[in-house]
Amino acid sequence: MNPIKIALIGAGGKMGSRILDHLGPNPAYSLRCVETGPAGLGNLERRGILAVSLAAAVDDAEVAILALPDRRLGEVAAAVVPRLPSGSLVITLDPAAIFAGELPARPDLGYFVSHPCHPSVFDHFESQLERDDFFGGTHASHAIVCALEQGTEDHYNLGEMLARNFYAPVTRAHRLTVAQMAVLEPAMAETCGIALIMLLREALEEAVRCGVPRAAAEDFMYGHIKVPLGIAFERVNFPFSDGAKLVAEYGRRQIIQPDWKKVFSPASIAEQVQIIVSGALPPVSPTPADITPAVPSSAS
Repeated sequence: MNPIKIALIGAGGKMGSRILDHLGPNPAYSLRCVETGPAGLGNLERRGILAVSLAAAVDDAEVAILALPDRRLGEVAAAVVPRLPSGSLVITLDPAAIFAGELPARPDLGYFVSHPCHPSVFDHFESQLERDDFFGGTHASHAIVCALEQGTEDHYNLGEMLARNFYAPVTRAHRLTVAQMAVLEPAMAETCGIALIMLLREALEEAVRCGVPRAAAEDFMYGHIKVPLGIAFERVNFPFSDGAKLVAEYGRRQIIQPDWKKVFSPASIAEQVQIIVSGALPPVSPTPADITPAVPSSAS
């Protein structure tokens, strides 16, 4: 059986290099690597791989993997997609560009997206290598999510097979829609998750600023992240104390806006995705407290 011809666009970048390391040694795949950045070209050179032109990679490709930052993906897809043979599969590694309609119209192609779940904070790995693999797909196993935006079941099956290989080791693949993937990321994992986690980091720094020794603050914070996670996600069989529940509600009222779940509305998710693909935040509307009343000039 002939190897599957894969155009890997952005082959020398962070994700491209991961995919290359997983798929490159596999004789079932014939990779054609496209890279233009100096750092990416250096990564390929260190692996003994020569980059090829876009035309050489794409014109007879059966699969094109767009391993690119979201803000560049639409621009590059406009150059890649029209050149692909009919029936090819386009794979992205994040739902944002597909959700935002950044891929050109080609109803004769398959559009597939997959993203890693990353190793669970509740997993207990046997080796230090597994424990240190925060991203997953090198030593630690993890689940993935997959979606077919357009195409056939054959397109989906090919996409999932490739995703299981380039994110390996994979425990299971969840099939979702692209819209459901956008609920998970950005809304759940980034808009909410990263924002709250960075708030915890700022809280730690504030404790240090208040005079707590850093080592003590870090030990206390890391332990008090683990215990509430176990309780809140019902991984342990004991509750928060009454005092903890009271002061947590106080904190919620002080820190979190009452209508915060609006970030899961379709309009907000569309705005979040647009922020990602455009690379810019929308302007912030002033609040009433920010507006200084105009002082009338004195009569002359």
